[in-house]
Amino acid sequence: MTATLTIKLPFAGADEARGTTPPPRPGFASWTAPLTGLPGVTAAIAARAQVLGIETVGDLLLHLPSRYAAYDDARLVRDAANGMEVAVRVTLHSIRVVPTRKRGLRLVRAVVGDMSGRMEAVWFNQQHLVRMLSPGDELLLRGTIGPGTPPRMTVKAHEVLGRGASEGLHTQGLVPVYPATEALPATRLREMVDAARPYAHAATEVLPAWIRERLGLMPIADAIIAGHFPRDAKEGGKGRLRLVSEELVVLQIGLLAMRKSEATRRKALRLVPTGALTEPLRGGLPFRLTAEQERSLADIARDLRRPVPMRRLLQGEVGSGKTVVAALAICQAVEAGAQAALLVPTETLADQHLRTLDELLAPAGIAPVLITGKVPAAERQRRLMALSTGTASVAVGTQALLSTGVRFSRLGLVVVDEQHRFGVEQRQQLSERAAVSDDVGGPETASHILYMTATPIPRTLALTSYGDLEVSSIRGRPPGRSPVETRWIRAEDREDAYAEVRSQLRAGRQAYVICPMVGDVNADQSPLDEGTDDAREAVAEAERLRDGPFREFRVGLAHGAMKSDQKRQAMLDFANGETDVLVATTVVEVGIDVANATVIIIEAADRFGLAQLHQLRGRVGRGKEPGVCLLFGDPTTDDGSRRLEALTQTTDGFRLAELDLTIRGEGAILGLRQAGPTDLRFARLSRDRKPLAQARHVAKRVLAIDPRLERPEHVLLRRAVTERFAELPRLLDA
Repeated sequence: MTATLTIKLPFAGADEARGTTPPPRPGFASWTAPLTGLPGVTAAIAARAQVLGIETVGDLLLHLPSRYAAYDDARLVRDAANGMEVAVRVTLHSIRVVPTRKRGLRLVRAVVGDMSGRMEAVWFNQQHLVRMLSPGDELLLRGTIGPGTPPRMTVKAHEVLGRGASEGLHTQGLVPVYPATEALPATRLREMVDAARPYAHAATEVLPAWIRERLGLMPIADAIIAGHFPRDAKEGGKGRLRLVSEELVVLQIGLLAMRKSEATRRKALRLVPTGALTEPLRGGLPFRLTAEQERSLADIARDLRRPVPMRRLLQGEVGSGKTVVAALAICQAVEAGAQAALLVPTETLADQHLRTLDELLAPAGIAPVLITGKVPAAERQRRLMALSTGTASVAVGTQALLSTGVRFSRLGLVVVDEQHRFGVEQRQQLSERAAVSDDVGGPETASHILYMTATPIPRTLALTSYGDLEVSSIRGRPPGRSPVETRWIRAEDREDAYAEVRSQLRAGRQAYVICPMVGDVNADQSPLDEGTDDAREAVAEAERLRDGPFREFRVGLAHGAMKSDQKRQAMLDFANGETDVLVATTVVEVGIDVANATVIIIEAADRFGLAQLHQLRGRVGRGKEPGVCLLFGDPTTDDGSRRLEALTQTTDGFRLAELDLTIRGEGAILGLRQAGPTDLRFARLSRDRKPLAQARHVAKRVLAIDPRLERPEHVLLRRAVTERFAELPRLLDA
């Protein structure tokens, strides 16, 4: 008797390697064919696949496994010992349903065997197998062996051989495990992908040969099949790397092309400093700028001198002194004869920035004007007239500042605070709105734009989500800032923590109490995102504290559902020392600066993102007295515990940002979402740092030799890039 050995060859050239005649290769159109064209895929199954974002054969082949289950090859029945998990290749002799005394439980028992002996196979509540299997069927079974004679296997997975699917698909070797749903389990997806395997040849080869050779990447068809059905882990990694690299190269080319277009499509005003305003501002500061601040300011000043629109991100954690740097940039714009605008996401934050800029810019003789919805109509018209005639040189407001109803005489610089609430697409729209026409700069003169964020950005995100920007960083805190101690408080220690806060309050200090978010516990919400549930939490907590732990003190309340005037007054009362404790939601995340506040309690701290916890912690330690951050929480998840533990270990926002990226995910690269599932399909920024750096280098090379992607070998690459970036076709051809 001659044994037949079946070998799975997962690569695109598998048939050629086997020495058989390969089937006709599918055409490119088959990549976008509906799933119902695959054997056994009904309209109902196709509808279930749509929940996973799978509509076409191509979508299915790009739905890669999240992991692989490593299984041994099939053994003989006689070699299957008690307690082992094994696969066996057997013939079915008989099968029946066996009722049990336990309600709702039925067993399916089968007698199976090979040349070495027989065994019993048992399935739980799978009565349909009696109709589907027949004596004489060849089966591959995988399961755990129990005691008895003959041995009994509790079956975990089975395959019927000779019915179309690849042998061992579910039971041997590296078995792909897919992101799935209850209605469309991984086993069914596995069979669908196996049926679609020949269609991998229809995938578009986006990367030209020279890029694949430089990065050591396999062809796309081989990569897809290796990603699904690798012969070993190394091969699976190479398949995934090919798809990751293509995705990152496309992304980097798009980001760099957008930046290059901004630099060449429009001219910007050359804002050459004279020192007439910046020197008085520097002289009025009660401190010296740090080396990091000076370095960032030099970056910005150099950009403002050039006729190329600045697109720069200034990042630095809470209290690092970004506002002073922005104020000096504003002075440079004004002393060069231009105007400046500061954009913030909320009216409350606009009020706070106005007060800060009023104080900073006073030595330079600059009086900024506020443009928000709460400004009375007559006063608003007067201020708008001052901006349009150039009488007012600096404006503070929300994005409405760049609406059609607001005209500037000569807008040279736009500063955007809280940049992390903008995605690449939103920044592109902002750049278009910041283009102005005036007699001096000519038609469509672009404003310089400086984005600021108090949420430090990991390098990988700086090259992706912020890849259209140059980046300046301010690390550390200016001299004079007090340290902040952070402690994680469990439920049993709550009363001792309250006693510590009361001691601080009796000493004349003040405290924040931040209420938990009711919504998405992993996303970094902003004040704009707060709902009525969050407000109820804050109201209830304020009442509890007034009647309980802090009944001898004045307790204020601020939350996003309050009217703007009420919220502003609550914050002003706290800033002026008229309340001792401010119970609040995340409306105090940014902007509020009370040097006398030395304690912050964050309730249910594990429900906040790590970056936001760090932002909130920055509300204390802003004066001469040291600060204390008390994290109240009993996390129910490992991620929640990791966040709180990390916050107690370091105050370095840049280190925390890297960890936050790992825990939360990168969010939407091109859009607004700041956490959760990424819109990168294959790459993960927390683990793909090297491919990202290589993609950046390749993208620069591509645009250097072919700026418009017009060469024949770059035609498909151009199509992939323009599909990802809606604005890019117009920018490339400009």
